[in-house]
Amino acid sequence: MPRSGVEVVGLEKRFGSFEALRGVDFVAAEGSVTGLLGPNGAGKTTTINILTTLLRADGGQAWVSGYDVATQAQLVRSVIGLTGQYSAVDEELTGRENLVLVGRLGRLSRRTSQNRAEELLATFDLTDAADRLLRTYSGGMRRRLDLGASLMVAPAVLFLDEPTTGLDPRSRLQLWDVIGGLHEQGTTIVLTTQYMEEADQLADRISVIDGGRIIAEGTADELKARVGGDVVHLTLCDRHDSARAAEALAAAFRIAHGELVVDADLGTVQVPVREGTVALMEAVRAVDTAGVEVADLGLRRPSLDDVFLSLTGHIADEPRPDAPMPKTRRPVRD
Repeated sequence: MPRSGVEVVGLEKRFGSFEALRGVDFVAAEGSVTGLLGPNGAGKTTTINILTTLLRADGGQAWVSGYDVATQAQLVRSVIGLTGQYSAVDEELTGRENLVLVGRLGRLSRRTSQNRAEELLATFDLTDAADRLLRTYSGGMRRRLDLGASLMVAPAVLFLDEPTTGLDPRSRLQLWDVIGGLHEQGTTIVLTTQYMEEADQLADRISVIDGGRIIAEGTADELKARVGGDVVHLTLCDRHDSARAAEALAAAFRIAHGELVVDADLGTVQVPVREGTVALMEAVRAVDTAGVEVADLGLRRPSLDDVFLSLTGHIADEPRPDAPMPKTRRPVRD
């Protein structure tokens, strides 16, 4: 087992007849940011709940900072922080009071809790709102305070379960900056997300999870390379020509039709290619021969959206078909 970081081997978890985890394996090195990327129902939150001792696995093993999550749960809790999908702060307390309370529950002295709260309020740009009741906070402010609460007893390992879900773009970028700062300070971070750009921006390594299994691992660049290099993107003059254009492009590049991303509603077709500039000319010739008019044509590097689609056959925000219906979330004010 590792002396630090996180190691997961063959985790299994069932809820009745539903297999939430089917043998999850991954390693988060000390001081790294590891992204668990997948759609709703893929098993991300279940994995985090097991690693933070909130759930017991039905099979497999996991260690956090060298401690077995099943047999050394108390020691695991002493070295971790957790920011879940739902706010863990009290609306009837002020921001400062919430942080001090968490510190006291973590067995910090009153003075230490107060000093630490002041540091974190400044770090998360909440000093001016420190003495306001939580119910007056925006969604972005609540999430920043939630993350601050998880850092009151400076953890060696921080688990972030979809920390930016429900936030507006500005608040999301602010939280990204904070997470980046924690990474620079050497905190080991395991981050779950269904946002491709979030994993691309924050994670050193990404484990793609789908259907309760890890189906691919690597850096963002390594995963993108698996798509085939670049992507030719076409926007058609007539969206009804999408199928005909896709057929012509699949034949021209000698690839299966399923490897293309076709949006018949928008009239767009995306083709993974290896030789970008040459492929542009080949794409033009193919659709011209098929009698399809193109309104726009471009070349770009593949995104993690392209990676996920190529690996799983569906988009990342599409829930797992056999997943139980999610509970209704409380609305987040922004």
